Amino acid sequence: MYLSYWQLTKKPFENTPDPQFIYLSKQHEEALSRMLYAIQEKKGAALITGEYGSGKTLLTRVLLSKLAENEYQLALLLNPLLSPTQLIKEVIHQLGGSISASASKATAFNRLNELLLDINRQKKMAVIVVDEAQAISRLASLEEFRLMLNFQLNEQFLLTLILIGQPELKGKIDRLPQLEQRFSLKFHLTALDQAETCEYINHRLVIAGGKKGIFTVDACQEVFAYSQGIPRRINNVCDLAMLVGSGSGAESIDREIIKKVVADFKGIAEEKSLD
Repeated sequence: MYLSYWQLTKKPFENTPDPQFIYLSKQHEEALSRMLYAIQEKKGAALITGEYGSGKTLLTRVLLSKLAENEYQLALLLNPLLSPTQLIKEVIHQLGGSISASASKATAFNRLNELLLDINRQKKMAVIVVDEAQAISRLASLEEFRLMLNFQLNEQFLLTLILIGQPELKGKIDRLPQLEQRFSLKFHLTALDQAETCEYINHRLVIAGGKKGIFTVDACQEVFAYSQGIPRRINNVCDLAMLVGSGSGAESIDREIIKKVVADFKGIAEEKSLD
């Protein structure tokens, strides 16, 4: 609704995992670097945690886009709320294999082993990425991942496992020391600082065909004060601010517009708390 007003080609603050909008802060670069290192050096497993809305899913898409199809066979699990047996079968399916729906867990594990060996013979590496892994409710499902990491040759793992989730994921992993010890790389994403928040806003505006400066410095500071540097919150307040700004004929998004939008968000939150 506001694209033509701000002379944009697309909406800059959508909460969708579109890799072209990725803003790599220093910590996002570090997280991406560690995941790539774990995969390229066949380290077995890596754990990435971060607060809700910190950009983990978008970072996952960027990671996958950097893995060449002729070198890696990829499995991306977006629904970790599966039974242990269903989990194994989903991995098999995503890695390009097939298995009967009625197959037992033991049969599924044997099929997965065969599939991983076949992928290895093709001079490729299997990579399993689990997004929103904190949603795994059964420790038995986490145990299946440990067993998958037992698939090895003498000199290397047959797969690399990347678990990505909110901070509580680490607590679940810690309850299984035999699995926790398998993670050679761990990293926790924190929120953006104030300077990075301003850079993030301008970065997304430029990618969307706009220009820097639509949000004043004071406005960016106000966005940070509300969002505390969480990208999803930044997107929410900036998207509505652009709508409000266009509706009022503003030449730029200033602090007062952000304050108005934040007040609206806080009012909605208070109403929900009273329901």
